[in-house]
Order: sequence, then structure tokens, then C-alpha cells
Amino acid sequence: MFEKRSKVLFVCAILVTLYIIYLITYFAGATASEDDIEAIGGAIATALVIPHMMVMALGAIFSWLGFGLKKTWGALVGAILYCVGLVLFPLYFMFTIPLIILGFVGYSNEKKLLSI
Repeated sequence: MFEKRSKVLFVCAILVTLYIIYLITYFAGATASEDDIEAIGGAIATALVIPHMMVMALGAIFSWLGFGLKKTWGALVGAILYCVGLVLFPLYFMFTIPLIILGFVGYSNEKKLLSI
């Protein structure tokens, strides 16, 4: 399974997929409140996070493409999209910075493995 494929990129793709699942479940529950004021606050928070969520999901797709197709451009685009996700919602830097590091390390490992 990992012949000429980066294990770091695989771990990065799994972690970002789990992060997207976390975001969806957390912010889906934020709008399901009984109180109207809490529901409005949850809707505003969800609206602020949606661009971050979409860019990170797109980055996850590219990371999986880079891993599955053995294409370095997929891993690089995924890592760059993680950087864009950090810019779009910097409050979740503690989740996105490890993904950025793993994405770029996975890209460089994939490039080395495919050049051998």
C-alpha cells in the first residue's frame, strides 16, 4: 500500500479528514439550540467558519489525490490550501499548523520517493 508513497502524507490526509468531520459535527450542533439567541449566534459562527471549512475540505481532497495517484502536485496544492484555510480562520491555528507542516513534509517525501 505504501510502495513509493509517503506515510506522512497519508497521516496528514487522515487527520484533515477527521478535522473536517469534527468541524461539520460541531457547527451543525451549534445551530440546533432551543433558544433563539443561541441559534442566531450559532448561525453567525457557522457562517464565519464555512469558508475555512470548504478550503480545508478541498485541501483534503487534493491530499488524497496526491497520495492515491502518486502525484506531487496534489500534495502541494493540499498543503497550500491548508495555509489559505489558516488565513481564512486564524482562531483554529492550533489545528491547522500541524496539518500545514505534515502537508509540506508529505509533499517533500513524496517528491523524494517518486524521484528514486
